[in-house]
Amino acid sequence: MKQAVSFTNDPVGPLLYRMSLPMVWGLLATMSFHAIDTYFVAQLGEAQLAAISFTFPVVMVVTSMAIGLSAGTSSVIARLLGKQEIILAKQTGSDSLLLTLALSLLVVALGLLTIDPLFLLLGAPPELLPLINEYMSIWYLGAPLLLVPMSLSALLRATGNNMVWGVLMMVSALINTVLDPILIFGWGPVPRMEIAGAAWATLISRLLLTAGAFYYISIKLNLITTPHFKWKQLKAAWKSILHIGLPAMGTNMIIPFASGITVALVARYGVESVAGLGVAMRIEPIVLICFYALSGVIGPFFGQNMALDFRHRQLHALSLILRFTLFFGVGVMLLLWLTAPTVTAWFSDDAEVNAVAVAYLTIVPLSYGLYGLVMSVTAAFNGLGKPMPAMVISIMRVLGFYIPLVWVGQYFWGIQGLFIATALANLAAGCLAYVWLKRNLMAVD
Repeated sequence: MKQAVSFTNDPVGPLLYRMSLPMVWGLLATMSFHAIDTYFVAQLGEAQLAAISFTFPVVMVVTSMAIGLSAGTSSVIARLLGKQEIILAKQTGSDSLLLTLALSLLVVALGLLTIDPLFLLLGAPPELLPLINEYMSIWYLGAPLLLVPMSLSALLRATGNNMVWGVLMMVSALINTVLDPILIFGWGPVPRMEIAGAAWATLISRLLLTAGAFYYISIKLNLITTPHFKWKQLKAAWKSILHIGLPAMGTNMIIPFASGITVALVARYGVESVAGLGVAMRIEPIVLICFYALSGVIGPFFGQNMALDFRHRQLHALSLILRFTLFFGVGVMLLLWLTAPTVTAWFSDDAEVNAVAVAYLTIVPLSYGLYGLVMSVTAAFNGLGKPMPAMVISIMRVLGFYIPLVWVGQYFWGIQGLFIATALANLAAGCLAYVWLKRNLMAVD
């Protein structure tokens, strides 16, 4: 199993930079799927924009599931590689793909059966259900093409081959960008599909991404072998992955859970408010792309540096993470304060839609620095094979901080109070996360 970098020998700062940079471009391309879909769908009208905005929490739940499985795979393989157990690492990677495929088919079945009741629960008005069905019935069919590539990416990240994944994601996003206007508005012999066209564009793009990633990993890098055939061995491999993967899923699903609560609360203020929130929540992941990229490499780094002899490397990494997230968070905050009115206007010319989006992008960025710290700390705990602290931090962020604050904030400041609660919850969770990981690393094994 070829490793492109040495997690235990290369200088910490340059290593994290070199690993994160291709992830930035790749994730930027991937997250542009949602922003590009939103942009073109917004040209169809406010109803279509609101419909796709209601789908965001559900899409994020499935994405969080994919990230959790990916984190479990990456953590287990990184630690096996750190112990030089190459053959077992390759088999475990293959076992993870089998597990991911099985779970993704379950997502398809459950998703298609629960579209109407789920979105009514999220506060969607009945008149939007046909549009939501039109989009999600196709999107759910492509769920395996979201989950399986994330497990493939874990194999690449665990071995330091981030550049390959970054390039594949960029190509996939470019294909999605080309297909979106063709399938949404129609072109030549291609019929006008409107909101369904956005879902088809995403499905086709991810199909090509999956095929390209599987070919490169299996043929070029020889990272995939025959999975375990004996149930006892297969169960042991799945258990090791899910030991990290299930809490990591829970950790990541807390985010769309909070988003779902926010969408339901914002729905009380009208469809235009939900559309405005949807615009802001499409922009937010893009400006936070460096945080997502950094968290994607922190797990494998901490996993391969678990030996006591490498503890100084982990502490040095934590110091670098703190400085970077705070500095970058301030930069993003200032950028959004200056550009939010202009950027949100690209998606809609409705004054109420833009007012809600600008309010979100003005208030919540105050906390982005510590929110980025939360991402990296939870990834570090997963990499160390200690998923429970990561899950507790994420649960505290939502249930311990956000939920109480959101009721108070909404009571006093209305819709802006929801956004103030989000910012305060991020700040509190960031402080908790840093102190917890620092104490964990300073403890004597």
